[in-house]
Amino acid sequence: MNMPLHQAIRVARHVATQKLRKRDKFPFIMELEPILACNLKCGGCGKIQHPANILKQRMPVEQAVAAVEEAGAPMVSIAGGEPLMHPEIDRMVNELVKRKKYVFLCTNAVLLRKKIDKLDLKPSKYFAFTVHLDGLRERHDAAVAKEGVFDEAVAAIRELKRRGFRVTTNTTVFNTDTPQSVIDVLDYLNDELEIDSLMLSPAYAYEKAPDQEHFLGVQETRELFRKAFANGNRKRWRLVHSPLFLDFLEGKVDFECTAWGVPLYTLFGWQKPCYLMGDGYVKTYRELVETTEWEKYGRGRDPRCANCMAHCGYEPTSVLATMSSLKESIRAARET
Repeated sequence: MNMPLHQAIRVARHVATQKLRKRDKFPFIMELEPILACNLKCGGCGKIQHPANILKQRMPVEQAVAAVEEAGAPMVSIAGGEPLMHPEIDRMVNELVKRKKYVFLCTNAVLLRKKIDKLDLKPSKYFAFTVHLDGLRERHDAAVAKEGVFDEAVAAIRELKRRGFRVTTNTTVFNTDTPQSVIDVLDYLNDELEIDSLMLSPAYAYEKAPDQEHFLGVQETRELFRKAFANGNRKRWRLVHSPLFLDFLEGKVDFECTAWGVPLYTLFGWQKPCYLMGDGYVKTYRELVETTEWEKYGRGRDPRCANCMAHCGYEPTSVLATMSSLKESIRAARET
């Protein structure tokens, strides 16, 4: 698990504190969507299918910060849409960093080099850019439906690294991927670009996504990662995930979904039940936890969950399982 030690300690302390307070549902990392507009039209994402009046909206900084403070998660992932299109994204980041939240600014990186000198952002142990890269040049450009995006993202990553920023990546895997294509992109990100930490997730079948043909099933996911992780590959990559989550991707263990661990706050409020499915919205995180019928969701319960193995649902489960086992805690500590 390639996570800075100070961050890993902070997360462990957060979980322990919640347990001492006898809270059975609490956030590990909060997803924040202050904007739904985007400069790309990726086939696997349904975010920009919203009406034009919604895509024009921008969440006020004060509203975003209040939601983060309400949830109390130690980590915040700012997504969208494309967050760099938000006119006050730097102020939002700085307000959260000021509160010592670990902030990950997710971006397709197309606008980064144009905007970096205009943004009031500085390197910090509490801040990282997370660049979305779904493969090498041909694979990634096909995924985002635009040529040249991969090369621009790579150039932006090199510039961010030159300026001293921490850079992570997020790679979504589809059924058009092969074990070798996964190996190739992780080798490139890990060794060539020297990304600080890498994140992987099987694609989830967004209901409004234009491309509905290339989402993975559970067995396909397990076979793909079992082959990609063979021969000790996963140990040489700087993957941010817990060892148990990687075991889960390979099918060595199975978990229940704990969607409440990665809640989403968007322009409409707190989304029920999770980042990937929208069954309504509520005004507070407490209301989200207390009014969502969690027992109705998950594989074998809701057909929409049948093929989901996304990190936002299962990484929190793996962290809880790790912390409840001395053996797994030692294993994770060694890899950290």
